[in-house]
Amino acid sequence: MRFGVDEAGKGPVLGSMFAAAVRAEPSALPDGVGDSKDILPQRRERLDREIRECATVGVAEIPVERIDDDETDMNALTVAAQAEALAQIACDGLAGTVDAGDTDAERFGRRVAAAVEADVRVTSAHGADETDPLVGAASIVAKVARDAHVDALAAEYGAVGSGYPSDPTTRAFLADHVERHGDLPACARRSWSTCDDVLAAAEQSTLGEF
Repeated sequence: MRFGVDEAGKGPVLGSMFAAAVRAEPSALPDGVGDSKDILPQRRERLDREIRECATVGVAEIPVERIDDDETDMNALTVAAQAEALAQIACDGLAGTVDAGDTDAERFGRRVAAAVEADVRVTSAHGADETDPLVGAASIVAKVARDAHVDALAAEYGAVGSGYPSDPTTRAFLADHVERHGDLPACARRSWSTCDDVLAAAEQSTLGEF
C-alpha cells in the first residue's frame, strides 16, 4: 500500500484549512479520482464516500485561530496539516506522495516526513493531485471536508460565498457583518489583507458621515 496527501482551503479568507491522507492500493480507488477542483461537487461527494469504503483516510483541520497565530505562517501550517492527516494513517515503512505546498517541493516533503512520528518515506511534487491517484483521492476528501465546513458557516451566518477573497459574495458578507456588528465574524482570518481592507473601508465610511 501507498499513501497520498493534499490540502484544501489554503487561500480563503474564511474558515479552516483541511488536509487529507489516503492509504490504499491505487488500483482499489474508484474511477475518476483526480484534482478536486476539476470535479463537480455532487461527484466529489460520491467519490469521497467510495474512497472511504476502499481506503484508510485521515483528515486534519487547521482552524482560524491557528492560521492567525503570529508565531506561524501558511507554509508551516500546510506542513502541519498534511503531517497531522498523514500521522492518522501512517506506519513504519509506508511510502507515498504529498502535494507540495512550498516552492521547494523536496524541502516540503522533508518537513512533512519529519513532523510524522512513524518512519515514512515521502515524495513531494507540485501538481501531484493531477498525476498521482492517491493524492487525487486525498484532494477530493480534503475538498469535501472544506465544503462541509463552508456549508456549516453558511448555516450559521447566511450567504458567505466560497470564502475566497475574490468572491464578491464573501466580500459583501464581511462588509455587511462589520457594518452590522462593528467587527469581523469569528470565522474570518483576521491576518488576511482582505480583512484589513474591509475594516479600513468601514472606518472610512464612518468618517464620511461626520
